[in-house]
Amino acid sequence: MHQSRLSFVRSLIRRMTRQQWTTDLSLWNMSAQGFGTAIYRLNTPNHHYHLVFFCDEISNEERNDRVIAEKWDVTFAFVKGSISSTQLKQLRNNVPLQEAGRNTSQVLVLARANKSVRVFEHLVDSLANGQQPNPQVLATVGYILRTTAVYGNGKFGIADFELLKENPDFNLSFSAQMCAVYLLRQFSIDWIHYLAKQRGGNKAVYLNRELQRYLGVGNATGLGMAPYLINHPRIVDQWLSVREQALASVVSYPITEDKCSQISLLLRRAAAHLQQVTTIDDHQQQLNKQSAGEIQAIITQIQHACSQQWSWEQLIEQSQQHSVETQEIILSCLLELYPEHVDQHENNMNADETLSLTAGITVADVQQLLNENYQWALAIDYTQSENCYWFWYRSEDKEEPRLGVRGEEPGEERELPLDIGRQVYIFHQALFNEPETQSLSEFLLQYPQYRSIARRVWTMSLCPMGDIQMNVLSKDALPMHLLRCKLAMLGATKFDPRSDRWVRVTLFQGAPLLEELHENEWLFPLLPDTEGVNNTHQFQSTTLLDPAKEEAIV
Repeated sequence: MHQSRLSFVRSLIRRMTRQQWTTDLSLWNMSAQGFGTAIYRLNTPNHHYHLVFFCDEISNEERNDRVIAEKWDVTFAFVKGSISSTQLKQLRNNVPLQEAGRNTSQVLVLARANKSVRVFEHLVDSLANGQQPNPQVLATVGYILRTTAVYGNGKFGIADFELLKENPDFNLSFSAQMCAVYLLRQFSIDWIHYLAKQRGGNKAVYLNRELQRYLGVGNATGLGMAPYLINHPRIVDQWLSVREQALASVVSYPITEDKCSQISLLLRRAAAHLQQVTTIDDHQQQLNKQSAGEIQAIITQIQHACSQQWSWEQLIEQSQQHSVETQEIILSCLLELYPEHVDQHENNMNADETLSLTAGITVADVQQLLNENYQWALAIDYTQSENCYWFWYRSEDKEEPRLGVRGEEPGEERELPLDIGRQVYIFHQALFNEPETQSLSEFLLQYPQYRSIARRVWTMSLCPMGDIQMNVLSKDALPMHLLRCKLAMLGATKFDPRSDRWVRVTLFQGAPLLEELHENEWLFPLLPDTEGVNNTHQFQSTTLLDPAKEEAIV
């Protein structure tokens, strides 16, 4: 999957645009080296919020993307309402500690980020010397700061999502987290401008606006995302079902010349974007290369389809001869063509997560359900060691999920119940010798250990998209395979697997800047034209941090 109009970064920007959200810099108290505190105020028609950044000096050895890290270049908290001096002191004492700190439910998001050292230094040095940076250096990374965790939903004592359900600004999944990341992007730009000025004085220039727009926020994501997908099946079902509904609402339309031209432009941009993506993963590199090559054939196919007055549905059927990557690119581009039909689905992404049983069901009812829906799990031989190779557990210090090799590494006694396939298999075996007419409630009174899986399979029988049909214990199982779907729903681009356990992506790359918010598409970001970038050397004011404002607020 790829970013689409339904991705959370896209729906957030549309909401900010429609409701004319504004942002002001409330405090910029930084040393000449760029260490200190910055606060941005966000104003919506309903409330106001503050994003509080703490920048601390750390050594290169302490800069670590892994969750074991204890220090970061930037830590920040997204806070509802005003902040008193007492609260700011409390945040200063706790936010830099991240998991080890203590925060109140006024904090909606707790997060941290590290510099991309190469890009950061190149940007500051170039701008301080009155020059624009080398775009190719920016293209290899795509961001200035990279988040390593963006906590929400009640983690470590901050506000639970239940508190946001009635909040008209952030009642959609992950919208508070994405807003915090979007404001981090502005902070990263303001930060390098500030340091360039400190270093270069009057010689310094601001970063070309197209390059500002090109840079997003990096994110390093690992195992933590996989349990979320397994433990929230009704949310997964809702996200993917809504996406299918949006696609269903547009596929019957005929391919007109106008739409043919629009999607051809988007597809060409997608091909160019894939060619610009840098990844160390050979497999992903090959996938990108294959898709970039297939897109030209797709464009030719669309032109033919247009002349034959095909519908989009016919084209999608024909596109199945191409790679899955390419098929997904077509779907993201197609959704872009019909905002009037697609955007109305953005408010339907939340879901009731209750898992329950219906009164009166029998053992036979459940057996039939398992045989119909879970053959992918029942066909696995769990007595084979390769099918139970991994066990998942949660670290005590970071509360982060980790993988261990069964029988070789410690922690197996604390295994997390993420083995849905194996649980289904054992549940099926337990039902095998029971009378078919026996009620399930009688069975569960006798064997209460099966209540959880029974509730899950019964509920999910009505949710066709929720269960991930994968044995996560298998030696061949790669957590990477679980991440792409959620990252695409968030709106990530530039998918760069760094190992079989974590991936780097970019958020908000190509998005409009704060002072130019708009609802138009920004799919598949491209590096700006080199000539245009080099022709713009003069000072340009930015949204928040211009010389006059900086003096006024410090």
